[in-house]
Amino acid sequence: MSRIGKRPISIPDKVTITYQNKQLEIKGPKGTLQFVIPELVELDIQEKVMSLQADYENDAKAKALMGTAQAIVKNMVFGVTEGFRKQLNLVGVGYRASVSGNKLEMNLGYSHPIGFTLPEGVTAKVEANTQIILESCDKQLVGQVAADIRCFRPPEPYKGKGILFAGEVIRKKAGKAGKS
Repeated sequence: MSRIGKRPISIPDKVTITYQNKQLEIKGPKGTLQFVIPELVELDIQEKVMSLQADYENDAKAKALMGTAQAIVKNMVFGVTEGFRKQLNLVGVGYRASVSGNKLEMNLGYSHPIGFTLPEGVTAKVEANTQIILESCDKQLVGQVAADIRCFRPPEPYKGKGILFAGEVIRKKAGKAGKS
């Protein structure tokens, strides 16, 4: 049986939940998120606690879907109350970024600046010209946007230059060996 799927999810006071026809909508101070509960999983809401149930004996797929649905719903509740954030660091000479509205402008060593339009629901801040902080109530969306930005200049293993996630360590390779 799914151990993760059995865990109850507590609902904070600031959050309102609407559930009908397998459509779950969670509203909080940071935003609104929607999710369609899978057909094999049932959602039960009691006062300030949500729990999921599924029929394990008849369908093995239900066990996996229940754990996945529980994790997604829990992240939704956390996202609308606290929010998620990702920090990207620009490492390299002349690498810098700036934000104007919902457009992120980056100089990453190419002959031209790179413009990236942020999707709705994601905000960006730039600190010290080399730190990009992305914030959103949707965990999947903020992670995908961070990955898309990182693709413009992934870190390289010889000098360690590129766009790195905060706390990420690049194992550097040895350079070219000289002739003797």
